[in-house]
Amino acid sequence: MEKDLHQLLDECISLSGEQELEALKTVLAGVKNKLSGKNSTYIDGLLHMDRRLDDQTCEIDIPITSVLDNTLGIVHGGFTATVLDTAMGTLANRLLPEGYAAVTSQLNIHFLAPGIGDKLHCKASLIHKGRSTVVLEADVFRSDGKRIAHSSGSFFVIEKQHK
Repeated sequence: MEKDLHQLLDECISLSGEQELEALKTVLAGVKNKLSGKNSTYIDGLLHMDRRLDDQTCEIDIPITSVLDNTLGIVHGGFTATVLDTAMGTLANRLLPEGYAAVTSQLNIHFLAPGIGDKLHCKASLIHKGRSTVVLEADVFRSDGKRIAHSSGSFFVIEKQHK
């Protein structure tokens, strides 16, 4: 496996220009973030998420890099959706008692402006917490302060399965 990975990495480096090398560096640094424990999942690591959490809100910042670009050179909506879902899901899980978890059951997103600039900032807050569902909302802002997306999400409360 290691030999295959070294070969793949060498091939990618030899085929890359400056932009591709920067993207490769970003991806590898994200994997390292996960492996070193800086981020809890590969998605968190790959997006270089900086997460702040309290009992009322969850905030996430991510740098905008070419890895996030769609064909128009702006942040792909799927990455914006991932940050929204992660912020709301993190807060939903924080609010549940031990032994329970929240999983997304519905995610509504209104894309309002292009994701451009240096970073994205997402802030999620609670709307309703019941026994079987949690409803939250979140907004994503770009570095100039313009809101680029507004979302609401519903999360099912489930009991964690013991392995």
